[in-house]
Amino acid sequence: MSIYKKALTLHKQNRGKLEIKSKVKLTSHRNLSWAYTPGVAQVSREIYKNKKTAYDYTIKANTVAVVSDGSAILGIKETGALPALPVMEGKCAIFKEFADIDAFPICLDTHDTEEIIKATKLIAPAFGGINLEDIAAPQCFEIEARLRKELDIPVFHDDQHGTAIVVLAGLLNALKVVKKDLRKIKIVISGAGASGTATAKFLLYAGVKDLILTDSRGIIYSGRKQGMNPSKRDLAKKTNHNKIKGGLDAALKCADVFIGLSRPKVLKPHWIKLMDPDPIVFALANPEPEIMPLSAEKAGAHVVATGRSDLHNQLNNALAFPGLFRGALDARLKNISDKVQLKAAHALASLVPHPHSHRIVPDVFDKRIVPAIAKAISSS
Repeated sequence: MSIYKKALTLHKQNRGKLEIKSKVKLTSHRNLSWAYTPGVAQVSREIYKNKKTAYDYTIKANTVAVVSDGSAILGIKETGALPALPVMEGKCAIFKEFADIDAFPICLDTHDTEEIIKATKLIAPAFGGINLEDIAAPQCFEIEARLRKELDIPVFHDDQHGTAIVVLAGLLNALKVVKKDLRKIKIVISGAGASGTATAKFLLYAGVKDLILTDSRGIIYSGRKQGMNPSKRDLAKKTNHNKIKGGLDAALKCADVFIGLSRPKVLKPHWIKLMDPDPIVFALANPEPEIMPLSAEKAGAHVVATGRSDLHNQLNNALAFPGLFRGALDARLKNISDKVQLKAAHALASLVPHPHSHRIVPDVFDKRIVPAIAKAISSS
């Protein structure tokens, strides 16, 4: 049975992946009077007097809303609310399994920026954090920025920042393998959507000096007119200092690292030969990468990673977001800043102290990951 048929069977047999269970047993009138009426009225009075006590008396302290409009679902792009639901359920299942966080899938039947912001703000009181998911660029940038400003709980767009954290963690260890310095390498990123632009910005924040970003129209450079938006224009000022023009092949000349956050098969094997010795290739498009690892390795790539769980060096956001939210909820952070994200990336990388070409990050089921990241950011 193929992985896709097995997935359909699993979902149909279970009618989804989530359920709600009560933490208290309602087995008598006495228990019911404590958990519900009349006793619960006193809990409401306490919260009315001091809203912060909601963290003590309700699920708010351990809940995350996974919010999506279904406009950028992995591999199939815009789907809408209902087809997005199984993906959001999966995200919630990972929250629970890896970090014991109660997460709820919120699929909004709109692609309007203002409606998404309004709906998320209206449900926010019940949650300790907001995880934005699979919302297309450039809308996602404004939605996240506004919600971060207007809410008093952490808001995190995982497609942007979860990806960036895991990429940096993997890169730190891949550079150990090839014995290169983060501040002296040239990086090329294919893809200028949510993941690509956020990863570019984060790598610059982490200390990368030479970076080129490409999209479907080629290299992004300052002054380019076609296919630009405010995020791309901003990055054009901070990247591609030599104002190189052309396609992905032109960008890859003498590059040390290729990071693919775009679409399948865009990286041709012979282009890897244009890169500097011992090139690093992160082909992270899902479900089919920019190049398959065997082809990349045959072409000379020294370290290869993908986003797939059936291949070595899986750079998956599940390595980051459970621990990140565990730490944020426990510390009651109001914002998951770049500084916090950098700590998370270094904590994740530290779990593989002796990396090699086929192991640059820990396995997603490594139980050390969530505590390590949560501990690293708790002092932020």
